[in-house]
Amino acid sequence: MDERRSPSPCSSRPSSPMTPPCEMLGSVGIEAVLDQLRIKAMKTGFEFNIMVVGQSGLGKSTMVNTLFKSKVWQSSLPNLEVPMPQTLELHSMTHVIEEKGLKLKLTVTDTPGFGDQINNDKCWDPILSYINKQYEQYLQEELLITRQRHIPDTRVHCCVYFVPPTGHCLRPLDIEFLRRLCRTVNVVPVIARADSLTIEERDAFRSRIQQNLKTHCIDVYPQKCFDEDINDRLLNSKIREQIPFAVVGADREHLVNGRCVLGRKTKWGIIEVENMAHCEFLLLRDLLIRSHLQDLKDITHNVHYENYRVLRLNESHQLPRGPGWVNLAPASPGQLMSPGPVKARKRANKDSREDEC
Repeated sequence: MDERRSPSPCSSRPSSPMTPPCEMLGSVGIEAVLDQLRIKAMKTGFEFNIMVVGQSGLGKSTMVNTLFKSKVWQSSLPNLEVPMPQTLELHSMTHVIEEKGLKLKLTVTDTPGFGDQINNDKCWDPILSYINKQYEQYLQEELLITRQRHIPDTRVHCCVYFVPPTGHCLRPLDIEFLRRLCRTVNVVPVIARADSLTIEERDAFRSRIQQNLKTHCIDVYPQKCFDEDINDRLLNSKIREQIPFAVVGADREHLVNGRCVLGRKTKWGIIEVENMAHCEFLLLRDLLIRSHLQDLKDITHNVHYENYRVLRLNESHQLPRGPGWVNLAPASPGQLMSPGPVKARKRANKDSREDEC
């Protein structure tokens, strides 16, 4: 007769479906850990790095200001005397935003000149090179024998791609950009200046874009393969049905029915940015800030950066043998512009999973 032994109350092994949790006889104050994390977060704050990509005139700077309700980025006024940039330039700006005692170090990277040229061949290379350069800087800091207590994180956590409101489908430029960048960074596409489309045109445009993404195996954020449980699956499924969000940006307030609202004034009326009947800006803000900010950072570190790290270590033939890691040669320009592998891991204790496409 087999005897089944009950799990020891002193066992330190983590619980799993095969090992039920230990029955506690009273409270020991585990919930206080949340207070400790909150106090630490209030002291150190958070870092968040976002990149905005799209053609000129799509309201990228205004959208960033609207997202954080701050003058994060000063948009340049159109001037006929200022020549259009002949090549793609990347500009970064860092601000510290404080709300209710919590500090957020926000870095915004703009890409003026993207898609504005007659010949846009490989116009994504400088963007891809910049993203991988940030990975390389973080990797070099990690490989030092004596490391900083806190490694500065300049890695791009999210790339918001502005799709022109053509009303037709994704252009070849859009498809090539998204196909390459989604393997290297979290990409969130949005329909820019959605107020130029009717609701019917907007919905039809969204459906065609979703079909384009599926046809070309473009896995934008939030990726289905990273849903950890049923709650994640339910929440992210609703988000995936709405992507790309149809957004309108505005950083000026107007008086509507006795209340001040963020909006854009036209001769037909005021387009309220935070009104779901007018646009889907609230969905974008909730995704980037209120519900998925930490998840964006986690996937950046555990998936995209990990892919780059493994690729670089394999290319350098440097196995993990202690001090030998510091001999890793700097990445060449060709390595910085090469896309990362498709395989990725979200947690270190999970097996590698391949993308669905």
